[in-house]
Amino acid sequence: MSAGGFHRLPNGSVVVALNLPRPGPSGDRVRILVHAANRSRALTRLRNLGLRAVYLRGNAEPPTPDEITAVLHHPDGLLWRGAPQCRQELWHPIRALLRPAG
Repeated sequence: MSAGGFHRLPNGSVVVALNLPRPGPSGDRVRILVHAANRSRALTRLRNLGLRAVYLRGNAEPPTPDEITAVLHHPDGLLWRGAPQCRQELWHPIRALLRPAG
């Protein structure tokens, strides 16, 4: 099960943050941020990218103000970084995570 949360912005849109297993054989985890009109659309955006088993139950780990700023300033509104406890790693566009290895 993924841990995560959301934050509703003043304009009505939301930023959803999820901690998910990294796609592929490694057991690493990644923190994914999604900006969308509502929570359902945010999860649908991830499911459309191939992350099928993505659910948000509760608001245990909402996005921090720095994470909200990062996703709002990215043109796609979808970012990720590995190891949520490692704050020195930069944010990456979602296509870098889903790119086939090789």
